Amino acid sequence: MTDDRMIQTEDIVVDFLGLRALDHVNMTLKRGTILGLIGPNGSGKTTLVNVLTGFLKPTAGSVRIDGQNVTGQSPYQIARANVRRTFQTIRLFKKLSVLENVVVAGVSHGLSRRDATQAAHQALDRLGIADVAHLQAGTLAYGAERRVEIARALITQPAYLLLDEPAAGMNEHESDELLEMIPTIVTDFDCGMLVIDHDMRLIMRLCQQLHVLNYGKTIAQGTPAEIRSNPDVIAAYLGGEDRVTGQ
Repeated sequence: MTDDRMIQTEDIVVDFLGLRALDHVNMTLKRGTILGLIGPNGSGKTTLVNVLTGFLKPTAGSVRIDGQNVTGQSPYQIARANVRRTFQTIRLFKKLSVLENVVVAGVSHGLSRRDATQAAHQALDRLGIADVAHLQAGTLAYGAERRVEIARALITQPAYLLLDEPAAGMNEHESDELLEMIPTIVTDFDCGMLVIDHDMRLIMRLCQQLHVLNYGKTIAQGTPAEIRSNPDVIAAYLGGEDRVTGQ
């Protein structure tokens, strides 16, 4: 019996006014695994996440979630398939408290306010920021705002969680804490996680598999060890030895 619990793209193409942002990209994210999506700025990483989550309709190709074709469906419909994401640009309600920000996310996905409040406390505790639940979101440091974004995505226990630069703005200590936390989320929720980040120290230690884009095309897929030694990846993105090893 095959396990269809995965997000799968087949030959995804995205054109913007004659510019090809994604060029026949095939990618698989399985439940219970952490996949890293890396590449230079402008390589198509966020465009691919936008396709996966319904914010952008592909020019060609298909997206399947757990075997169901969801190509071109709206973000709301994709969310009903239990797919959640965070954004490069943090989208918190700055004048609401941290707790209220997370509760709103739960209510918007169909939880009662009581259940959303309980789940919000649990999510904030898991992300290590329960102590700031009462604070206004606009007063937080950037790294803490990132954690609130992840808590908002976690509140409904997603089957798939797509994190767009979760370590952005974090110092090395905060990044290490995130590195310890993410695998426990994947294990506890049995979810598939896609992580986009330029922090190679985090990506190389966190992900079991990596998918590398450049100019909208897949140039490599494999384990971190395979990606480190791939000449195409080194030439296009990783560069010198320090970046390759994540030092």
